[in-house]
Amino acid sequence: MRQYRRGASIIVLAVAASTAAMAQTGPATRSQASTALDDVIVTAQRREQAAQDVGIALSVLSGEELTDRGITNVNQLQTATPNLEIEPAFGGGAAQFRLRGVGFQDYASNNSPTVGVYVNEVAYPVPVMTQGLIFDIDRVEVLRGPQGTLYGRNTTGGAISFVTRRPTDVMSAGIKGEYATFGAVQMEGYVSGPISDTVKGRLAAMTQQGGAFQHNRDTGESLGDADRTGLRGLLTFEPTADLSFTLDVHGGIDKSENEGLYLLSPLVTRLGGPGSITIPADTDHRATGWGLSPRFAAEMGRDVNAKPGRDNSSWGTSLNGHYDFDTMRLTSITSYETLDRSEYGDWDSSASVEADTFFGSDVKVFSQEFRLSSDGEGPLNWVAGVYYSKQDLDERYSSDFIDVYGTYGQVAYAQQVESVSIFGQAEYQLSEQFKLIGGLRYEEETRNLDGFGTAFGGATALPPTSVSTRMTPLTGKVALEYTPSDNLLIYGSFSRGAKSGGFTTYNTGSASGIEPFRPEILLAYEIGFKADPTRAFQINGAAYFYDYSDQQVLSAVWGANGPVGKFANVPSSEIYGAELEGTWRPVPNLRITQSVSYKHGEYTDFFDLDVPASRLANAAVFVDKSGVEIPFPAVSYGGSVAYDWLAENFDVTGEVNYSFRDDYPSWLGAKYDVPSYWLFNASVTMAPQAGPWSATLFVRNLFDQEYDLTRNFFTTADIAQPGRPRTVGVRLSYQY
Repeated sequence: MRQYRRGASIIVLAVAASTAAMAQTGPATRSQASTALDDVIVTAQRREQAAQDVGIALSVLSGEELTDRGITNVNQLQTATPNLEIEPAFGGGAAQFRLRGVGFQDYASNNSPTVGVYVNEVAYPVPVMTQGLIFDIDRVEVLRGPQGTLYGRNTTGGAISFVTRRPTDVMSAGIKGEYATFGAVQMEGYVSGPISDTVKGRLAAMTQQGGAFQHNRDTGESLGDADRTGLRGLLTFEPTADLSFTLDVHGGIDKSENEGLYLLSPLVTRLGGPGSITIPADTDHRATGWGLSPRFAAEMGRDVNAKPGRDNSSWGTSLNGHYDFDTMRLTSITSYETLDRSEYGDWDSSASVEADTFFGSDVKVFSQEFRLSSDGEGPLNWVAGVYYSKQDLDERYSSDFIDVYGTYGQVAYAQQVESVSIFGQAEYQLSEQFKLIGGLRYEEETRNLDGFGTAFGGATALPPTSVSTRMTPLTGKVALEYTPSDNLLIYGSFSRGAKSGGFTTYNTGSASGIEPFRPEILLAYEIGFKADPTRAFQINGAAYFYDYSDQQVLSAVWGANGPVGKFANVPSSEIYGAELEGTWRPVPNLRITQSVSYKHGEYTDFFDLDVPASRLANAAVFVDKSGVEIPFPAVSYGGSVAYDWLAENFDVTGEVNYSFRDDYPSWLGAKYDVPSYWLFNASVTMAPQAGPWSATLFVRNLFDQEYDLTRNFFTTADIAQPGRPRTVGVRLSYQY
C-alpha cells in the first residue's frame, strides 16, 4: 500500500513542479521556429479547438501514427494510450474496456461499457460492435474521465472517438499493402474527390488475411488466420454556404479464425469416454487445441471439424446535417447500426468438450441527436441537445460441458434498451485568464430483458422470464480553467458520471440469477495542466480522485458445479492516479514522445464470494474485501522516437515506439495474474522527395516478448490468451 501511495505522490509532485516551471517560461523565440510542434486540432468539446486549449485529459493519435504502430483494431489502442486497458474476454470478440481503472468485465453482449466508443460522432453502445477494422482514420481522441454533458451516452470511464478522413476538394486516390510474418496480408485503398460543385465523395476499403501464429498441439493445424474486410463510403452535400450534409454508409464481414488459448495448468478430462486423461499444461504458448461434439456442431450450424472462429457481418449508416444561423449552429445526427454475430470459442483449449461456447447475436441500434451550439464568438460558448437511442438485441448463448459435467447449457433472450436524454454545457470567459465551465445531463433509460430462459441437457432449467430495470441519473460537470500565460493552461474539475445497470445473462437455473444490478455512480475530482514551455516542447499532466458508489464488478455465486459468474454492486470504492504526457522536438528532424501513468484503487465496503477459497473447499466461502485493492495494472509507460534524414534524393524516417504494462492482478487468484511486459516496435520508411510512393520495413514486438492479454478459467480449464510474437513485414503505399 505504501509503495503505491508513494508512486502516486511522486507523479503528483512532478505535475505540480512542472506546472510551476511552465508558468515562469516565456514565449518561444524565432530561433525555435524550425523545431515547432504542429498544432493538433480536436473536436472533444463538439467544436474544433487546439488540443492544448482544451481543459480535459485527452490523448490524440493521428491516422499515420496508427499505421506506424500497426493499430487496426480498437483493442490495440492500449499500447499507445496511458491508463487504458482493453481485454479480450476469453480471447473472443467481447472487448472489456478500462480507463483510469474504471472498467467492466463481461463476456456477454447485453450490458453497456464504462468507456464509450464513437465513430464520426455515432455511439457504439454494445461492446462487441466495436471489433471491426479501423481504417481510413484521420485521428482518434481518447478522453479520460466521465462523459455525458457533451456526448450522446453516459459513461464513467471516458470516451474513444474515431474521426475518419473526409472527402477532398481535389481528386485523389491511394493504395497501401502489407505482407508480414505468418503470411499476414493487409490491403487498404481509397478514392476521393468532387462529384459536382456541391457534392464530394470518398470510398475506402480494407482487408486483412492470414497471420495465424498458433498451432493445434495434437494435429499441428494452424489457428488464427484473419479473413475480414471493411468498406466505407462518404458523401458530402453543401447546397448553400449555411447548409451541409454528410452521409456515411459502411459495412464489414469477418470470417476470421479466433486466436486460441493455451493451458496454464494440466487439464484432467474424460475426453468423451470413461476414466480420466490429463493434458499437460502448455510450455509452448503458441500451442492450443479445439474439438466439437456432433450435437454442438449441428446446433451452431458448423462442421464437426470446424476451427474456433466467427462469421460476423455488420453494416450501418448515418446522416450528419448542419445548418448555420447568424449566431448559432443546428446539428442533427441520425444513425442506424447492425451486427449479425456467429462466434464459436473453445475455452478449454483442448479436444475435450469441457468449455465450448457459441454466441449468436442480432444487434440493431437506432439513435437520433439534435443539438444547438453557439458560433464561438464572444465570452459565452454553449451547446445544448437531446439524444434518443433504441437498442434491440436477440441473443443465443450456448455452452457444451459434456466431457466434464455430462451436459450442455443453452441461454436465449431478447433485450430492448430505450434511452432519452437532454444535455448541455456552457463556458464563460470571466476574464482574460479565467474561464468557468458547467454542464448537466438528465437521462431516462429503460432496459427490458424479455423471454430469458435456460436449459441444461435439453431440459428446461428456467422457463422464459422477463425483468426490467430503469435509471434516471442527473450527471454533470463544473470546471475552472486558468491561463496565466499564453503557453500554460491549468484546470480543475468536478464531474458526476453514471453507467447503466443491467443483467447477468450467463447460465442459471434460478430467476434470482438475472436480478438486475444497479447503475454505478462516480464522482470525479481532477486537476491538470497543459503547457508549451517552448514551441518545441509540450507537456501535459493530470491527477484525479474517483469516489465510486455501487461499482459494478464481476463476482460469482456458488452453484452445483462450482462458481458461476454474476455481477454485483460494490457499495463504495475509490480510485486515484495521475498521468504525464510529453512531446519534444529538440532538432527539426527528431521527434520524441513520452507518457507515464499510475493508478491505485481499493474497495472501501465490499463483502464477496472468495472464489479461490471456495474452489479449494468445494463450498461457498465469503470474505470481507474492504481495503482490498481493485485488480488492474498500476503503471503504464510508453513513448516513441522518430528521426528523419535525407539520403541521396530520398526522405528516410526511422521510428521506434514502445510500451510497458504493469502486472495485472486477478480477483480469481494469483494463478490468473497477468505478468508485466514490454513491447517494442520499429520501422524504417523511404520515399522519393515529393514522390507518390513510399516503402516501409517494420518489426512489431521487436524482441519477441512472450506475454499474455488475458488469463481466466472456465469449468475446470485454466487458460490464457497469448499476445502476438515478433512480426517482420514490408509496407508499400502509393498516393495519387
